[in-house]
Amino acid sequence: MYTDLQLFIDGKWLGGEGRKGEDVVNPATGKVLAHLPHASAADLDAALAAAEKGFKLWKATTAYDRSKIMRKAADLLRERADHVSKVLVQEQGKVYPEARGEVLTSADIIDWCAEEGRRSYGRLVPGRQNGVRQLVTQEPVGVVAAFTPWNFPTLTPVRKIAGALGAGCSIIIKASEETPGACVELVKCFADAGLPAGVLNLVFGVPSTVSEHLITADAVKKISFTGSIPVGKLLAGLAAKGMKKATMELGGHSPVVVFADADPEKAADTIAAFKYRNAGQVCISPTRFYVQEQNYNKFVARFTEYAKGIKLGDGLEKGITMGPLANARRLDAMESFVNDSKDRGGKILAGGSRHGNQGFFFQPTVITDVPDDSKIMTQEPFGPLAPIVPFKTFDEVVERANSLEYGLAAYAFTSSGATATAIGDAIQSGMVGINSVAISTPETPFGGIKESGYGSEGGIEGLQAYMNTKFISQA
Repeated sequence: MYTDLQLFIDGKWLGGEGRKGEDVVNPATGKVLAHLPHASAADLDAALAAAEKGFKLWKATTAYDRSKIMRKAADLLRERADHVSKVLVQEQGKVYPEARGEVLTSADIIDWCAEEGRRSYGRLVPGRQNGVRQLVTQEPVGVVAAFTPWNFPTLTPVRKIAGALGAGCSIIIKASEETPGACVELVKCFADAGLPAGVLNLVFGVPSTVSEHLITADAVKKISFTGSIPVGKLLAGLAAKGMKKATMELGGHSPVVVFADADPEKAADTIAAFKYRNAGQVCISPTRFYVQEQNYNKFVARFTEYAKGIKLGDGLEKGITMGPLANARRLDAMESFVNDSKDRGGKILAGGSRHGNQGFFFQPTVITDVPDDSKIMTQEPFGPLAPIVPFKTFDEVVERANSLEYGLAAYAFTSSGATATAIGDAIQSGMVGINSVAISTPETPFGGIKESGYGSEGGIEGLQAYMNTKFISQA
């Protein structure tokens, strides 16, 4: 039911013959799923050479023909959605409905980029003298090196793959070594759709070794990274040494503001479901809850009721609504947050501990009465922990919500149009959902500000990230 793990370089699948590697573990059981081969230095050099060759071919392919291949890949992904989703659940842990939704959304992203690539228009600027034509054109930047984490094994890679291919670039993607199978299946769809050899290459290995090898290579002209802030800063520094374009989608600590004029129970139902999606292992997961005093008790009661009703287990089993954390490291991190909260006077209203005697399960947790300088309120938890605190005034909550260096996503609930406009303007974040959590779609820009990174994926902005602008003045 799982998949054969291989590298994909220059149109060829490469197994573990003579290569180092590591085991991939099912987080629901702790059992080994398969062995993953690592790319050697020679493999990485081969991928770079293949990508250079692939770029020349793909750039010369018309946007119309590129679109046809990409849309065929999207169709294949939809046809294989059940299998790919089951591979994803086994290696990452999220429940099957969430995995299937991720896979189908990934197909939509391919379609969007395929079509938007056909609309990468330039413009004609009137000259200041007769007989002068001034053209502004968009050209693909070149070979892309992309790096993705383990929490969305198809969605995050496909944003980078589809964006690069739609713009006319070739790409080398290093997907997560902890969740490699779903990306292998994704790449198979492109290969089977007829993508020319070298245009898309997939490698795995020790992250620091692979990233330094690829980013410092002369062939690479663009970097795209999704992951932690410390690693993002390191990779951005490497990219800067070569003056290479970079998109950095880094961590977040998303505030949620629930005003007194909102329906507290409806808001709790909406945001709690979003909080515990993928066991809270989502960069845009709501992670700091500020509720105006008038609504505080009702919101907390409904949110806690929701958390206690979640059913933990293997994501492939029917009726399960939350799976395990992705690895044992996250369990230790959750316990650290909970212990610090208790030490700071926090009250645990739901969860607060590990679950079961196998796998990496942690209970959906609700914490109240924590100070703003506690660990849970200042550091991204990346897990199923929800700290909820009250606030009094608009100005107060804006100051508290904006107090951190994170700026990826934020949410607010209100029935007032004026308040909605005011909070949308006041929150310092790359994305804001007001009475909605739908802030990530193929056609809209996805990205943060402050230490949450720079650049966007998705929408026309996501495609432009893989383009260079050229101005031609012709007399």
